[in-house]
Amino acid sequence: MRPARWLALGSLLALARLLEGRLVGEEEAGFGECDRFFYAGTPPAGLAAEAHVKICQRFEGAERFATLYSLRDRIPVYSAFRAARPAAAGAEPRWLVEPQIDDPTSHLEEVIAEADAITSVNSLGSKQALSTDYQDSEYQTGQLYPFSLSSDLQVATFALTNAAPMSPSFRQRWYRNLNSLMERALSPQCAGGEDLYIVTGAVPSERKLKDRVAVPASVWLAACCAAPGGGWAMGFVQHARDGDVIEDVMVGELEKLLPFKPRLFQGNCGGTEQDTERMKKILEVVNQVQDEERAVQTKEGARPLSSTKGPASAPTPEPAEERRSFLGKVMSFLATPVIRLFQLLYYVAVGILKNVMWVLWFLTKQVFNGVESCLYRLGSATMSYFLAIGEELASIPWKVLKVVVKIIRAILRILCCLLKAVCRVLGIPVRVLVDVATFPMHTIGAAPIVCKDIAVGLGGAISLLFDAAFGTMGSLFQVIFSICKRIGYRVTFDNSGEL
Repeated sequence: MRPARWLALGSLLALARLLEGRLVGEEEAGFGECDRFFYAGTPPAGLAAEAHVKICQRFEGAERFATLYSLRDRIPVYSAFRAARPAAAGAEPRWLVEPQIDDPTSHLEEVIAEADAITSVNSLGSKQALSTDYQDSEYQTGQLYPFSLSSDLQVATFALTNAAPMSPSFRQRWYRNLNSLMERALSPQCAGGEDLYIVTGAVPSERKLKDRVAVPASVWLAACCAAPGGGWAMGFVQHARDGDVIEDVMVGELEKLLPFKPRLFQGNCGGTEQDTERMKKILEVVNQVQDEERAVQTKEGARPLSSTKGPASAPTPEPAEERRSFLGKVMSFLATPVIRLFQLLYYVAVGILKNVMWVLWFLTKQVFNGVESCLYRLGSATMSYFLAIGEELASIPWKVLKVVVKIIRAILRILCCLLKAVCRVLGIPVRVLVDVATFPMHTIGAAPIVCKDIAVGLGGAISLLFDAAFGTMGSLFQVIFSICKRIGYRVTFDNSGEL
């Protein structure tokens, strides 16, 4: 869904929003992305009407300025823009139209050329003015935001929603005064125009062009400077009557002169904090502009009288005119190549000079960058060196403290081991120590007794051996005697039988 570019109050825009698929309430009174063209992001209050359409003027993908457009009068109520600076050259008029005013269902999101809109926009001209409304009339399209003030993209200001019918003299005076005020008073007294908010509007009269487009009775300008510490607000009115010069008024007085008595700037653009010195300087320039305008009007009023002559007072033979015209053409034809050659040489010289200056600037920039880089590296190395030295110096007390702490820990460990040894020595029973001490004496005293016991034991053993030997021999003799005895008896018995 495409972004909203213009908003309306009432049934006309409600229908357009409904066709787009979103119906926005009336409390959404801003200009969307174009709110940045208003002081404090707030559009003028009190100018809302059913036949007014809010347009965020976009061209080539960007917002250029904001416009409140009257569908009833087919002229802008006001146009708001910022940082206006007089442009160096003019733009070729190519009038543009807003497609979505006449055709809410149009898919075109930006202003387009009127010639292209004839075939692509339905009901073209039903709600907005066209170039044909100005044809065969004594009025011209006068821009509220003149192209001469737009250094951004001048073509965008040629939207017919930014134009109102003006007589040639009135339009010339409006453009001249607006350019003078912007260039000599408003922008110089507001930081070059960076913080300057401009609202230009038109007050419609009862007269209408072809019963369609209202002719303005006057145009007005309100300026608000939001520069920090030096803000101010001024108003100006330019009437369409010949002979009237532009008038300077305070913003509050201007609001009372306009229909609906709107509030143009929120908080009156700073209120009591405005810089009166800058306003005095602006008024001085305004007085100069007014004097210059009166002088121009005096010259323009005297010019027809001085140029009014009879037919015979200044005869101008046609053959002489033709000869001078032919001679001028021949001289122009002969001088054109020479002029072109000088222009070519001028452009070549300027191009060479620009390239030489660019090369010198580039070399100078490189030299400065190299020197800056060397100085930066030298400074960084020096800072690193001093930081390292500082760190080492700062770490010496810490290292000494660590060594002292280690020595103290070693001494404490030695004392702890000695205490443990003493505790273990003191922990042995005294009786054991006495026994250990008396062990040699008991050993020496028991040696004779032990030797005696050994000798007694050896004597008893020898005695036992003798007793065993003699007992064994006795037993053997007894056995032998017994055997022999028995043998002798038998022999005796046997012999007695024979007897």
